Amino acid sequence: MPLAATGDLVTAAAGARTAVAAFNIITLEHVEAVIAGAESVAAPVVLQVSENAVKFRYGRLLPLARAAAAAAERASVPVALHLDHVESDDLLRQAAAAGFSSVMYDAARLPYEENLAATRAAADWAHAQGLWIEAELGAVGGKNGEPPLDAHAPGARTDPAER
Repeated sequence: MPLAATGDLVTAAAGARTAVAAFNIITLEHVEAVIAGAESVAAPVVLQVSENAVKFRYGRLLPLARAAAAAAERASVPVALHLDHVESDDLLRQAAAAGFSSVMYDAARLPYEENLAATRAAADWAHAQGLWIEAELGAVGGKNGEPPLDAHAPGARTDPAER
């Protein structure tokens, strides 16, 4: 079946009061295993490709995206592609042409006001392409070996500009 749109899968799941599983993929073997698992339970699935996975693949998005799309076409369940934790605007702009129907834009590395402006521009572009977009406006702890953030811990910094 053709690639599904992430938005359609999420909307259907919300209507049925269920969920849609999403898994990060790095290799074709991951794609095949995730789709086989989804088929074994007759459930739709979202394949996520992170910017880190693209870096792992020598900065090339299309080979994995095309392989995932080809596998999705042979799947007996709906499969969508999601580009996850995109920091690069150049990579973001490859999403629609590569078959992705949704992206997660991550400008959390920027000061908060710059993050908002960059995210607004990314959302405007994504919507013009028909893409669903989510964004990270604050920091998520536990990345790069850092401990998880605990907003309730003594001395915790809750202002993103302080992180």
